[in-house]
Amino acid sequence: MAERNHLNLVFIGHVDHGKSTTVGRLLYDSGTLSEQEYRKLEAEAQAQGKASFAFAYAMDRLKEERKRGLTIDLAYKKFKGKKNDFTIIDAPGHKDFIKNMITGTSQADAAVLVISAKEGIQPQTKEHAFLAQVMGIKQIIIAVNKMDEVNYDKGRFEQMQKEILKFLTGVGMKEEQLKFVPISAFKGDNVAKGKGKLDWWNGPMLIEALDELKAPPLPTDKPLRLPIQDVYNIKGVGTVPVGRVETGILKPGDKIIIMPANKTGEVKTVEMHHEQLTQALPGDNIGFNVRGLGKDDVQRGDVVGHTNDPPTVAEEFIAQIVVLNHPTAIPVNYTPVFHLHTAQLSCQIVEIQKKLDPKTGAVKEEHPTFLKTGDAAIIRVKPTKPVVVEEYKKFPQLGRFAIRDMGQTVAAGMVISVTPKKV
Repeated sequence: MAERNHLNLVFIGHVDHGKSTTVGRLLYDSGTLSEQEYRKLEAEAQAQGKASFAFAYAMDRLKEERKRGLTIDLAYKKFKGKKNDFTIIDAPGHKDFIKNMITGTSQADAAVLVISAKEGIQPQTKEHAFLAQVMGIKQIIIAVNKMDEVNYDKGRFEQMQKEILKFLTGVGMKEEQLKFVPISAFKGDNVAKGKGKLDWWNGPMLIEALDELKAPPLPTDKPLRLPIQDVYNIKGVGTVPVGRVETGILKPGDKIIIMPANKTGEVKTVEMHHEQLTQALPGDNIGFNVRGLGKDDVQRGDVVGHTNDPPTVAEEFIAQIVVLNHPTAIPVNYTPVFHLHTAQLSCQIVEIQKKLDPKTGAVKEEHPTFLKTGDAAIIRVKPTKPVVVEEYKKFPQLGRFAIRDMGQTVAAGMVISVTPKKV
């Protein structure tokens, strides 16, 4: 049997355009969500007086969210196409939750941008598309949803396709990265079971378009980088750091170094889903036990590498950012919280080197004194404490970040170059 590819998919788009319903429909029609589970969700949705939300409920595991009718946290769900295996990261569309969306997008290999044929492009659609672009997602499927609400009109779909294409190429995406698919997630037309009333469409169904996506090669040939998400202290075992291998391979017996803590040790065991592994590969969420490691030697936000190629601790770094949403302006010396891989810390923007045209990347202004919503820029950043930062080119997973302030994401960006700290 041919090796199946695995892709992480993120579903993005405006809050009311049917993302969760699209995900639910995909899961149900591909047989991942059982009839029994579906009936249960349907009954619950009807009891809440929201019958059409049944599919959306498939992703919303949090009781709290069901009451509020919003998707808050990231939900992970797996399903199979004919060729590819997928993990869906359902990113919330509601604006407070854009931080999760950034977490989601930064782990994704491809995005499905859901846009309603009825309402068209909304401000949030733009924000999400731009984020996907800044976060380095190269493959995007545009699902033009709610075709049932525009009487399956081919003309409306073609008009939408033109508008969306113009807008997406305007923010710097290339036409060959994009694929359009008309669907009705609510009715199930052209999602996974058949074209239904979209029989005029001679392109793929949504599930077929997903199967045509290319899985990225696993970065096993790169040096090991493993950002720590949590640290457990287990009786009789000792300190067990937990995290996801982003690049490289980790094996029992490996000599590792934890930065910026600068602690070294030897890996005793590596475990995933309570099973011992002989090796952990990129994408694996693992726990591992290190000989001689105390509970204060490692914390969330640290990064593990091999001793012969330690992770880079930054004195400062140069980055390209996009300001998504700032109520006033971002001045020089602004010190917000940066979310970098699993680390969260204050960093100071010590210099704004250039303001760029977000559509073309051309320089608009040298050394501006502030940035506002919609601006793209090259900045120089000084972390307020030691942290691992890698170049996006070398380690995309450790070279992306979000900037948060006042309870919202104000900017997102990627690291161009790092000045290492002398250790």
